[in-house]
Amino acid sequence: MTQNPAALVAPDLAQIEALAEAAIAALPDSYAAAARAVQLRIEDFPPEDLCAEMGIDDPFELTGLYEGTPLTEKSVMDQPMQPDAIWLFRRPILDEWADRGNVTLGDLVAHVLVHELAHHFGWSDADIARVDPWWE
Repeated sequence: MTQNPAALVAPDLAQIEALAEAAIAALPDSYAAAARAVQLRIEDFPPEDLCAEMGIDDPFELTGLYEGTPLTEKSVMDQPMQPDAIWLFRRPILDEWADRGNVTLGDLVAHVLVHELAHHFGWSDADIARVDPWWE
């Protein structure tokens, strides 16, 4: 049964978070537990001060961000200042999804999430490709 296009609404923050949580659950067991330890933050757009700090003029250019210290650089001597976090930005993700037109929203959210997890885990491009065969 085809849904009436006039009745469609854009996925909200909770729906994007649910897609991200599903992507975490689908990770290989060796990564899923560590990925759950990273705080997940879903916002409509990146904060203006963050865009300014990164030199980003258009907030639609940033779909996700890792904020923290990669596991490969952490030391037991480090005092954590705040939890590591992955930010996913709903509106830029939806914009990219609409522009692409050839991927599911779940696949795109998973791709952005895995890219940000790569920063946390210190993954190489080959490591990313094993977890997220996006470019195949």
